Amino acid sequence: MSSTTDGNHGTAVTPTASLTGRTAIVTGASRGIGLAIARAFVDAGAHVALVARSEHALRDVARHLGPRASVIACDVTDADAIASAVDRMQREFRGAPEIVVNNAGAFELAPIERTDPAMFATTLDTNLVAPFLFVRAFLPAMRVRGSGHIVTIGSIADRAVFPENAAYAASKHGVRALHEVLRLELRGTGVRASLVSPGPVDTDLWDDIDPDNRPGFTPRADMLRATAVAEAVRFAVTRPADVNVDELRLSRS
Repeated sequence: MSSTTDGNHGTAVTPTASLTGRTAIVTGASRGIGLAIARAFVDAGAHVALVARSEHALRDVARHLGPRASVIACDVTDADAIASAVDRMQREFRGAPEIVVNNAGAFELAPIERTDPAMFATTLDTNLVAPFLFVRAFLPAMRVRGSGHIVTIGSIADRAVFPENAAYAASKHGVRALHEVLRLELRGTGVRASLVSPGPVDTDLWDDIDPDNRPGFTPRADMLRATAVAEAVRFAVTRPADVNVDELRLSRS
């Protein structure tokens, strides 16, 4: 059984179930949680399309992950760019991928009266509209095929609210609702939907925020690791076909 190492923290990850021959897309795959998920999928045998804005960063990731990782540069706040990326993925995979992980996220803090409207809109476009567009694009083929798995990366902020969190909380509450509707509509179709909602995860998203020196924030040493979230996602997508993992809430033990 092979294993890999999280480049940020040196944490060993050992595959627990095979994804050999399966196809997946992971958005926000150039770093953090998305990179950890992509690595876990490739290690388990899947062919993974890596989606993020920076083609340079994705190509660097793909070189490390090997030939089962392909690069699709896409700004998920741009509906036309998403349509182009979807078209390319459908050609590459000869139809819809078997697993779609909507992970790409935007996160900035500001009191409501100092929240820039453009930032608010970008957060919604990234965290809510983009997942909707990817689901809408791939779901018809999944329904016809009678199989597929849509994974939404949520957050503790999809069920709780915090100060300075208006844009992020609105987007994550929204994407949770999207998941809940999707889960009800897919019941009995063979297509599955899972929401994975972690507490704070130590990624470079926190670099500019510096939670270690801000009262009320979880220190980075006490946060979850991205590899833990990746393991939860891999668990969800490797259950037997007649089992749907509706939701996983993750916290640091």
